[in-house]
Order: sequence, then structure tokens, then C-alpha cells
Amino acid sequence: MSERLSRREFVARSALYGGALWALLELPRPETLRAAAGSAEPLVFDPAQWQLVEALTARIIPTDEQPGAREAHCVNFIDKALAHEDTKARPLYELGLPGVEMASLKRYERRFLALSEPEQDALLEQIERGTAAGWPQPPVPSISSPLFFETLRAQTLIGFLAEPRYGGNRGHAGWRVTGHPGPSHHSGGYTPAQMLGEEPIRPVWERG
Repeated sequence: MSERLSRREFVARSALYGGALWALLELPRPETLRAAAGSAEPLVFDPAQWQLVEALTARIIPTDEQPGAREAHCVNFIDKALAHEDTKARPLYELGLPGVEMASLKRYERRFLALSEPEQDALLEQIERGTAAGWPQPPVPSISSPLFFETLRAQTLIGFLAEPRYGGNRGHAGWRVTGHPGPSHHSGGYTPAQMLGEEPIRPVWERG
């Protein structure tokens, strides 16, 4: 991320101007909604996978003076989405998560959760570029590491920005970071300046 671009701007612009991501953000997810409303317990991930995905999302949208993916519970959104509307993406995680661990062991001789944050970031940069040594290659069942990373990043952003009832954006964390006040503002929708927090509007968590 450019040092000149704040995290608020990065997240908001990703949703505003990334056409495919914006379309996914607007996609109705009734099954994910029902699953998230029913439980925050894992449906797809086992406990180790849940911890790994949570740690990965936390490096995509890290916690600083503002909440990040961990506080927004993006892992819960991803788990519920993979169980329902995004079930076709499950093989990407089934192959990608072991790939992350293999690349981590190859480079650092430690699993991802045992790495420092700078080490995690450096490894994810290699995974994003497709240059991570140790990433599984054919004939071993595998996927490209950039494809896995882009899927993870997109779902993390969706979980950070979508309606909290879908399992992510807990406590309106993503909306608070971006300055997005939630739905039902007015018939014309939100302006880019409002979505970027440049124009004040009354947020949903202050509407009673």
C-alpha cells in the first residue's frame, strides 16, 4: 500500500472503484445471512484453519489506531460465505492454506502464526507475486498463489465492508474506518466524498 494512501482510502477506494469487488459486495447472500445470524461457530474451517485465515485477513487489513479485519470478524464472514454462496471458492482455501504453511516453513522454518508481522507481510508479498518458494507446484495438487491471495483479499474486503448481518463488519468496524454510514441515507445513495469520509453524514450506529 502506498505510504501516501491511508488505510481508510485504500479500503474505500477498493470498494468504490474495483468493479468486480463492488459487484460482489452488492450480491445478495441469503444463505450466508441465515448462517451468520444463526451462529458464529465455524461451518467450513477447522480450528487451525480458522486461526490461520484470521491471521491472514489481519495482515490484509491490519489493526492500528483503527479496527482491522480481526475486529471486524472477517474470518466469520468468509467461513459462512464458503459454506453457502461462495462454495466454489472452497478448493482455493483447501489448497491455498496448506500452501501458505509450506511457503512459511520453507522461508522461515516456522508456521505462519509463529512469524512476526513483518515476516508475515514479506511472505504474503511473495505469495501475491507468485514467487514464494515452497508453494506447491504440479504434479502436486495446487493452485496459483496469486489467485489464492486475490480471492482472500477480495473476501476480506467484502467481510470488512458488507452489512454486519452477513457475519463480518462486526460493530460496524469497516464502515467506521471508511466513514461509510450504512444504508438508507437518501434515494440518490452516497457520494464518493461521503464514502471516503470527506463529507459528514449521520452513521447508522447513531440512528437509534
